[in-house]
Amino acid sequence: MQLIAYLHVTLAARLAELRREGDRGDSPVPTAVIIFGLVAAAIAVTGLVMTRATDWMDSVPTAP
Repeated sequence: MQLIAYLHVTLAARLAELRREGDRGDSPVPTAVIIFGLVAAAIAVTGLVMTRATDWMDSVPTAP
């Protein structure tokens, strides 16, 4: 029974501490914008590399 009382008091104290703290971190919007920008850049780089590779492969002479 003492363990349950201890856990209850500890949990209540931690929840009260979390409610008091005003700083809860950054909002998810800037993170989502950064991720979207990185994905867009990765797609652009992948497209550029694929185009260059295709052009290079097309310029290689074929065997007679």
